[in-house]
Amino acid sequence: MNIKTLILEELSKKNSIKTSDIIKKTGFSRAYINRFLQELRDEGKIFLIGKTNSAKYVLAKSENFLEAKKQILIFEETFINQNLSEDIILKKIKQTTGIFYSVPNNIENILDYSFLEMVNNAIEHSASEKIRIEMKKENDNIIFIIEDQGIGIFANIKNKFNLPDTLSAIQELLKGKKTTEPTQHSGQGIFFTSKLADSFTIKSSDKVLMFNNIINDLFIEDRKTHAGTTIIFSINLGTKKTTKEIFDAFTNQEYEFSKTQVKIKLFRVGKNILSRSEARRVMIGLESFQDIILDFEGVESIGQAFADEIFRIWKNNHPNINITYINANENVEFMIKRVL
Repeated sequence: MNIKTLILEELSKKNSIKTSDIIKKTGFSRAYINRFLQELRDEGKIFLIGKTNSAKYVLAKSENFLEAKKQILIFEETFINQNLSEDIILKKIKQTTGIFYSVPNNIENILDYSFLEMVNNAIEHSASEKIRIEMKKENDNIIFIIEDQGIGIFANIKNKFNLPDTLSAIQELLKGKKTTEPTQHSGQGIFFTSKLADSFTIKSSDKVLMFNNIINDLFIEDRKTHAGTTIIFSINLGTKKTTKEIFDAFTNQEYEFSKTQVKIKLFRVGKNILSRSEARRVMIGLESFQDIILDFEGVESIGQAFADEIFRIWKNNHPNINITYINANENVEFMIKRVL
């Protein structure tokens, strides 16, 4: 029996075949059949599309390759974090799957930026030996997951800046421009990625940080402590947002990252925000921005000392920085206006 001829005959009848199809047809072992499949690939007569259980072979014609690739809507691979390049990984996903097929330009731009930034973070900051990458298209959404077993993003920030706990690290991360390697990174990757996604989740240490941009809110939950970091990004294929729209909202005319928005409720120690020390924690690191938006959603009231520390003392010490506030109820607004 000429196995190579059989394989080519089967492919002429079907768009694609799997190794198991030829095993069933011949009764030979997987290793034996794979030898002939590899020879046909080396001769340029067939292509392999996909990996492991989803792997299939097609005749080496461009139309066959494209048609088979369209059907592969998931990519999953674990990479050794040594001389790893995020752009090579993204290129591999686009070349071997149909995840990006017919995706609108605005979505592809968002995915390109967000995926490259998050994989680069894992490569350069995690100190993890391996990085698991998954991307899939399902139910009109594209989702990617990046998982490492390294130091953990929150622990890294906590240790680098001598912060008391994981929540303090999250508070600093959310302001933007917070990076453990300032000579190599601007710290804006996570900030902008969290705005570009429909939903964006970071699992690390003993916390889960979840951004839900559909309802414009974020949540923090406790979890059992685990090493490393898991990033989960999701975007709907129908969204109209663009990278330009998001960048323009937080950059100045010179395209510098100049604006940030801070959710005050995350700095709350008790039921309300009252003290000067709480105000100082809110404002740490914000002197590097030109425009600061303080979001008081979910805050019932603030103390006069809190308002005075931000809107009079801090503002007087940084006269060239603009501070505005949103979602303040009448109690909060009363205290702010009282100190202005």
